[in-house]
Amino acid sequence: MGWIGDAVDSIKSIQIRQLLTQAVSLGMIVTSALIIWKALVCITGSESPVVVVLSGSMEPGFKRGDILFLHMSKDPIRSGEIVVFNVDGREIPIVHRVIKVHEREDSGEVDVLTKGDNNNGDDRLLYAQGQQWLHRHHIMGRAVGFLPYVGWVTIIMTEKPIIKYILIGALGLLVITSKD
Repeated sequence: MGWIGDAVDSIKSIQIRQLLTQAVSLGMIVTSALIIWKALVCITGSESPVVVVLSGSMEPGFKRGDILFLHMSKDPIRSGEIVVFNVDGREIPIVHRVIKVHEREDSGEVDVLTKGDNNNGDDRLLYAQGQQWLHRHHIMGRAVGFLPYVGWVTIIMTEKPIIKYILIGALGLLVITSKD
């Protein structure tokens, strides 16, 4: 019957103690990942310290599938910086360059206008209805580094959910059938 039969036999031979040990190990891995994520959030000051570029709007600088590392400091945002922002009414953050900065006279706060490097016009059509500028609370962070192409894993699993389920199933089977 091959490897499938071996896997089924391995699952049947698992003892309760071994199953509990594997469940605790899996729980520790998940907990460690969450702790690392929360630590990155605290260190970078960004609600999402790592994002994947999902479109070609920032080419040639960033290509689809690049991973960006974000940092959010109290320094004012300047023209030319690459920021990641959320727009009211949209779930997915957008990665674009700041092209104009507008300082409010009454409060001294800075509002920004963005544009994708590969786009013809500015982003006002992407903003919420009637919104002309992005305010500080819209900005998730500034891009401070990137890893090319590594984000394709996320894109593939989002666009083809069957691959995600196969991968999760295979990893689950690996955890259940491991002897250590």
